[in-house]
Parts: sequence; structure tokens; C-alpha cells
Amino acid sequence: MDVRESIRGYIKDNIASLGEDGLRDDDNIFEKGFVTSMFAMQLLAHIESAFDVEVPDEHLNLHRFSSVERMAEMVSELRAVRRE
Repeated sequence: MDVRESIRGYIKDNIASLGEDGLRDDDNIFEKGFVTSMFAMQLLAHIESAFDVEVPDEHLNLHRFSSVERMAEMVSELRAVRRE
């Protein structure tokens, strides 16, 4: 399972209000009202454990967590830094 698929699946499994339209990778999950601050913390924990990365404090902002696409990009960046 790729990063986007995993993140999208986690959100879909935990957010009942997605409705029939579902979730696109570029949807802003905060603007659409899908995410509470508590769920954002759960999402952070999922990303760190599922992808074996540690999200540094400077990455903890709405921009990086606003969409599946941006979270996947962040995971790729963190994995690249870890390999250096």
C-alpha cells in the first residue's frame, strides 16, 4: 500500500462525515470540516507509526497536514532526510 492510499484509508476509516463524495488527495481536510484537533493528533500518530518517521515540530502546521497529498509529500521528505 502506498503512502497516499494509507493516509486516505486512515482518514476514511475514522471520519464518518466524508459522505458519498469521499475524499480526494488534494481536498483540504480542515476547510472541509473533516478534522478536529483530536483527530489531527491521531493522524500524526498514524503517520509516524505507519511510515516509521518522526515528524519534527517545525512540520506540525496546517499546511503540511491539510491534504492527503501534502502529508504524502511530507512523508517522502522525511524518509529522504533519514536516508542521508
